[in-house]
Amino acid sequence: MATDLHELLRSLRVWAPEVTELPSFDPASAPDDPLTLFTQWFAQAVAAGQAEPHTMTLATSDADGLPDARIVMLHGADADGWSFATHTTSRKGRQLAARPHAALTFYWPVQGRQIRVRGPVSVASAEEARRDLRVRSTGALAAALTGRQSEVLDSVEELASASEEAWERAAREPEAEASSWTLYRLRPDAVEFFQGDALRRHVRLNYRRRGDGEGAGEGVGGWSTELLWP
Repeated sequence: MATDLHELLRSLRVWAPEVTELPSFDPASAPDDPLTLFTQWFAQAVAAGQAEPHTMTLATSDADGLPDARIVMLHGADADGWSFATHTTSRKGRQLAARPHAALTFYWPVQGRQIRVRGPVSVASAEEARRDLRVRSTGALAAALTGRQSEVLDSVEELASASEEAWERAAREPEAEASSWTLYRLRPDAVEFFQGDALRRHVRLNYRRRGDGEGAGEGVGGWSTELLWP
């Protein structure tokens, strides 16, 4: 089995030209703040046909500093930060309560691009969380109402029963509240943009938030940029 896996891995190719078009990226022309560039790249990923560009890896650590990661959905990005939602009682919710810092990674292989975001995480108000949940689909509300995320499940039948009840309630009460459903915002200290290159001369542009008094610009002190070796 291990041999089969190794052979399969060797047969795969990254950024095959029939499915990937690597655009050029001149970091000298990049905007002064990472949110503007993120918005541009996100729109380009959508236009290029990238599947689910709004999904991202969320990395957290527990009270002992042990890392954890999973795929979640981006709910928005603005001057307050990159937002996502989960239950406060979930594993990631508990980890964020213990260590309120996280990292996000977007990977858009259709253009050979990655974006990495890291910084402190804060909890939005309960009203903001309610508004966020209300604009989601019936399925999203049903999932939130099912709750108990990350708890041990006794059987798939138990899940089916709880989910069916949640779907019925979500359809009947589209403004039903899920008390543990919480909106989080990651306010970045650093945002890195990675553009792949066929000759492996990948462009990595890293934005770092300046501290107070370190210069003018948007946000607290604005942003400085640096290039990184690939």
